[in-house]
Amino acid sequence: MLFRDSAAAVAAECLSGALFFRLTEQFVHVHGHKPGPSEVRSWERSIPVLANALNDAGLGQVEMLLEYGLPLNSKRADAVLAGVHPKTGVPSYVVVELKQWSSAEPDDDDPSLCRVDAYARAVLNPVNQVRGYCEYLISFNGVLAAHPERVSGAAYLHNATEFGVGGLFEAEQNQHGRLFIGARRGEFIDYLRTRLGAGSGAGAADELMSGKIGPSKQLMAVAAQEVREREQFVLLDEQQIAYREVLNAVRRAKRADHKEVVIVTGGPGTGKSVIALSLLGELYRQGVSALHATGSSSFTTTMRKVAGARKREVKELFKYFNSFMTAERNALDVLICDEAHRIRETSANRYTSASNRTGRPQIEELIDAARVPVFLLDEHQVVRPGEMGTVAEIEAAAAKKGIRCQVVPLDSQFRCGGSDAYLRWVVRLLGLEPGGPVIWEPDGKMRLLVADSPREMEAFLDERRARKYSARMSAGYCWKWTKKVLPGQALPTDVVVGDWARPWNVFGDRAVDGAPPAALWATDPAGFGQVGCVYTAQGFEYDWSGVIIGPDLVWRGNRWITDRTASKDPVFKKSTPDADVDRLIRNTYKVLLTRGMIGTVVYSTDAETREKLRELAGAASSLLPV
Repeated sequence: MLFRDSAAAVAAECLSGALFFRLTEQFVHVHGHKPGPSEVRSWERSIPVLANALNDAGLGQVEMLLEYGLPLNSKRADAVLAGVHPKTGVPSYVVVELKQWSSAEPDDDDPSLCRVDAYARAVLNPVNQVRGYCEYLISFNGVLAAHPERVSGAAYLHNATEFGVGGLFEAEQNQHGRLFIGARRGEFIDYLRTRLGAGSGAGAADELMSGKIGPSKQLMAVAAQEVREREQFVLLDEQQIAYREVLNAVRRAKRADHKEVVIVTGGPGTGKSVIALSLLGELYRQGVSALHATGSSSFTTTMRKVAGARKREVKELFKYFNSFMTAERNALDVLICDEAHRIRETSANRYTSASNRTGRPQIEELIDAARVPVFLLDEHQVVRPGEMGTVAEIEAAAAKKGIRCQVVPLDSQFRCGGSDAYLRWVVRLLGLEPGGPVIWEPDGKMRLLVADSPREMEAFLDERRARKYSARMSAGYCWKWTKKVLPGQALPTDVVVGDWARPWNVFGDRAVDGAPPAALWATDPAGFGQVGCVYTAQGFEYDWSGVIIGPDLVWRGNRWITDRTASKDPVFKKSTPDADVDRLIRNTYKVLLTRGMIGTVVYSTDAETREKLRELAGAASSLLPV
């Protein structure tokens, strides 16, 4: 929140011009940079309109909470009005979304979207936007979760006429989403009087600000049904043990009023994410507050899609590791940190506000956020400098705080056809475990093939797709990646090997020329045809995996040589030590080589390395029978 005061005080500050200087000053303090001209312009043009409407309604003592930040989220509501209900006298809140639009029309295909001349793409109908803010606040602010009837939402298009925006009224309206226009200002004033009384709103605002942050009981009930009651989440053997250990830790923490850390460690396909989702469902069913978090945009997007496909509000239970910089200590009962090997040194990045740059380690933030922090990780999947998610790091952070920490190992795995032999072959191949590479001995669970060219690999995988298998191609980060593609243009073919060239997967969260956004490359069938990298492949699996080993890892004589100059990965800085680069490149190929459920086809751009791979993969593996 950038500013809070009564409507009468806000109106006076607007009149003097002081409010906008104060908002700008606070914005710089919170976000670490100046607001853009369009944001300042919206304050200058919209906030006085709302303040004047409240004062004209006789509601000058209503509290205006401007630029109100949603909990555990980067979104901000333009204003939350806090007051007392005119009939009952209990706290009452109105979330207001302000728009300067003079004209807008609903999207032809979806009335929840609309078209505005100022924007190239469709935007959310303001009614749906403010409804989403209301529902989110009810889900995550304990004061509102206990009394959802006290919250209302209104979109006020103060420059609009009936002729200009009449089509937007087609969107469904309810208590959490009402639409008002400037041409009928009186209706908006009448509406405010039905929700807010003339008394002071300071107490209601205080109550809202002190509300406990975390998922509501109602949201947990929805999630319990949506997440827990899914047949594919079947836990076996040590998966069940890990699951039970976490639930036991939760019981101990509640009974003795203390904290406890649980680390679940296992290789790819050991079911860590299945355990995470099963825990979420069970914890919600028990009424225990919990959130799921990862450090991967692709992984979180997919988890939201899997678990919240039918219930949009369930998606909000899936957060990122950097969502807890300002979280209240122990506000949650459980925080499930999936893919915890992606934990960073700190949560701060170039977008982090100055006030949030505390320098605290991200591990400490995550431990502090809940009574029982749970970390699920695979240490061999650390692929970026600065990733700190190891058992030793977490144990040390817990010990520093005097918190009990237990480690639960997972041995059985379900990826790579359940082939323990193949996983051992990969880690021995890459020198991630002692003993050196060994020749692959087929075990009937996993197939290993070596291609003579990327074209041969692609043709083989495409034929497998024709037989209804899923397949993807991925590669080491050895080719520059064109990040910006102009509208209407095809993806550039950045990955070039001889006369064969294909694009990297899309960079960003929008589809391009029929190719899915980055987060869905591994799961959307349209992802075939683009080459994925470790950041889009990590955490996912498909039936057949094609892996291009680039010039950053080559076999010379009797050992692997990593060539950091061949890597185009921008995360490697000049200051990154050679030993770290070597380990991270090997871990990258370990991730890529363990995505396939039925088989892996591997190709190296280096001739000597291809010969070594043929030798280690066995004689028959160089043949690609279609």
